[in-house]
Amino acid sequence: MPFAAIAALILVWQFIIMSGIVPPYMLPGPLQVIEVFVSDFHLLAKHLLYTLLEALAGLALAVITAFILAIIMDSSRFIKQMITPILLLTQTMPVIAVAPLLILWMGYGLAPKITLVFLTCFFPVTIGLLGAFASADNDALRLLQSMGAKKWQLYRYIKIPQGLPAFFSGLKIAASYSIIGAVIAEWLGGDAGLGVYMIRVRRSYSFDKMFAVILLVSALSLLLIKLVSLVEKKAMPWRKGGYKE
Repeated sequence: MPFAAIAALILVWQFIIMSGIVPPYMLPGPLQVIEVFVSDFHLLAKHLLYTLLEALAGLALAVITAFILAIIMDSSRFIKQMITPILLLTQTMPVIAVAPLLILWMGYGLAPKITLVFLTCFFPVTIGLLGAFASADNDALRLLQSMGAKKWQLYRYIKIPQGLPAFFSGLKIAASYSIIGAVIAEWLGGDAGLGVYMIRVRRSYSFDKMFAVILLVSALSLLLIKLVSLVEKKAMPWRKGGYKE
C-alpha cells in the first residue's frame, strides 16, 4: 500500500506536467528528475558521502551525550530542574540563525556542521530517555533495592531496558533530523555536501537537479529510519516481532 500511494502521487505529478497546468521550468516532471539523477549520480554520490559523514557523526555524538545527560538528570532532581530550561531553550532558537554563528566560530570545515546536527538531534533523544527513566516500574526498582542493588544496576536491569522503546522512538526522529540539519548547515558555507550542491544548482535555476537532491535526502532519511527499526528489533527481541524461532 505505501508503494501504491507513492506511485499514485508520481502519476498525478506527471499528469500535471503533461497537461500543462504547471510549466516544466517551475515544476520539473518525475521523468526529468530521474533522468538528472541518473546522469549526475557520480557527482551526487560524492556530495552525499560528505553529508552522510556530518549527519552520522553529529547523530552519534548526540546519542552518547543524551544517554549520559539523561542518566545524570534522572539521578539528581536538582540537576534536572536546572538543566531542563536550557534544553528547552535550545529548541526555541531557529537553526538557520544559529548556523552562521557556528561557522563564524568554527570555520567552514566539518566542525560547525557536526555541531549543528548535534544540536538538532540531541533534544528528542534526551527527552525520550528522561520520560522513560521517570516512568520505570517502581515495584521492580524497590525489589532490586531490597536485594542490595546498586544505582548502576537499577539502570542496567530496569530503567534502560524499559526505556529502550522511548529511546528508539526519539532516535528515529533524530535520524531524520540529522540529514536535514547537515544540509541546512551546508547551505551557509562549505565546499562539499548536498546542501552546497543545492545552492549551486539553484543559482543556475536547475530546478530538476534541486528536486533530485530533495528526493535523495528524503530517501536517505527513510533509509536511516529503517536501519534504526532493524537495530530496535535486534536490541529488544522480547517485543512482538523482534524475535522469531
